[in-house]
Parts: sequence; structure tokens; C-alpha cells
Amino acid sequence: MTPPDFVVDNVDNLPLTTRFAPSPTGLLHRGHALSAVLAWQLARQTGGRFIVRIEDIDTTRCRPEFEAAILEDLAWLGLDWDGPLWRQSERGALYATALDRLVGMGVAYPCFCTRADIAAAASAPHGPEGAVYPGTCRHLSASQRAERLASERPAWRLDVAAALAISGPLTWHDRWAGLQQAQPLAGGDFVVARRDIGTAYALAVVVDDAAQGVTDVVRGVDLFEATHGQRLLQALLGLPEPRYHHHGLVLGSDGKRLAKRDKGETLTMLRAAGTDPARLRAELLDWCQHPH
Repeated sequence: MTPPDFVVDNVDNLPLTTRFAPSPTGLLHRGHALSAVLAWQLARQTGGRFIVRIEDIDTTRCRPEFEAAILEDLAWLGLDWDGPLWRQSERGALYATALDRLVGMGVAYPCFCTRADIAAAASAPHGPEGAVYPGTCRHLSASQRAERLASERPAWRLDVAAALAISGPLTWHDRWAGLQQAQPLAGGDFVVARRDIGTAYALAVVVDDAAQGVTDVVRGVDLFEATHGQRLLQALLGLPEPRYHHHGLVLGSDGKRLAKRDKGETLTMLRAAGTDPARLRAELLDWCQHPH
């Protein structure tokens, strides 16, 4: 399969490159800081590159003030990055090209279902992230799809079974969990383009990681399962396979994972309270070595 023109084709031929790719939908917390520090340290210790990408495709939730705060927090942490700042909101044409390739391969189909439709489907099984799409629109006839496309804007889903028939068995490697057999079927036919913004995280992230030459993806274990589908997209689009480093999650005092809604845990609040950033970095790295 010939790689498209928006990709470098082999991470083994590149210097190690990591990235931190936050969404400006809120303020960063210590969990985000751990991902950023680990990615930065891995790059700096190996003479590689650390890049920052703003994942702002969700225009309904992203805010310029959150982006500004993210950059201020990274500077406060003492993290510098290489090359220009990328914003996904400026790269829609590349995502459209990738989607067109998937449609042309016959592995992506329009979906007209709402979240309520999916949740209400009596036969919908449940996976680790909630209801798995039951495949309703995959079974529409060509005439039914054409009729609905004439009056509705759809989302687009990957026909995972059809895609696997093309890609064959796939694996990916995680630093802590080891070699993994890709199992995207467990998550069902996932969205590769939302109806409101023309793409989705799963598609945009693999296109951008490839375009930026990312060799090592450092992120929380909450995204571990998403890797199965992303690995499939990489294979379909002829994109290189990065190495993955899924670290444990930093928990709040209540034992639950931190979220952007936890205002007291934000880096902005810690900075205002006079927290020493060097000490915070050391504490996060120590926690990663000895999670508790």
C-alpha cells in the first residue's frame, strides 16, 4: 500500500520524537503534566525532539484562553519544545484527504445515528467505553444511504471487519505492557469523522503523528484501548507505527482520576500557590516509578 503524501514512512529512520498534544477545552492538571514531563524527558535524554500540538478540532469546546494557559503552564514547568506549534484546526484538508482514502477503499460508511439511538439499541453490547455501535447504518442499502445523504450530514464510521480483512492481523508495542495484538473489533465500528467538525480524534491523531514524525507516543493508560483502532488506521493509510508508552494515571485525593473539572488540581492553581515546578516534576517522575 503506497503511503500518502502527508507522511514520513518509517519511524526507525528518524531521530526519536515525542509530543504533547493537549486539547484546549480546560486547564491542565497534574495528570497532563506527567504526560508532558515524561515525553519531554524521553526526548531530551536521547537527543531527540519534543513537539507540542494543540488538538483543537472540537471548536464547540476549545477556547483561546485555555490554549494560552497551556503554553504558560508548560513554560512554568520548564519544558521547551522544538519546531513550530501545530494546531489541528488548521489541518482540516489533510484529514479530509485521509477520510477520502478510507471511503475509496470501501472501509468507511456514513452514519446517521445519534448517541441516543445507539444507547437505545436493545442489542448494543457494552465495551470499556460504553455502548458499542451496533452497526445500524452499515446495513443500509446504497439507495437508502443516497436518500439520507441528500438531506442529512452524516458522521463517518470505520467498518472494522472490512478494514481488518484488508490489513490482516496487527500488533503494537507498549513500553510497559509489551507486545499487543491489535483487537479493534472489541470497540465496534468507531467514528473517524464527526458530522459537525469533519474529522474525529482517532483519524486526526494518526495523520498528525505521522506528518510530524512522531516515533514515541507518551500518554495515559486511559487511552490504551484507543490504540487498537489507531493501529488499524495506520495500517490502512500506510502510516508508520510509533512506539507507545502508556503510563499510569495520577489520581486525586478521592482516589479518582483527575479531570479538567477539578479546578483545585490545575497547574494554574498550583502555579499561583507558589508550587516549585522543579519539585513538581520530580514528584511526578517519582510517582511514575512508584505509583500509589
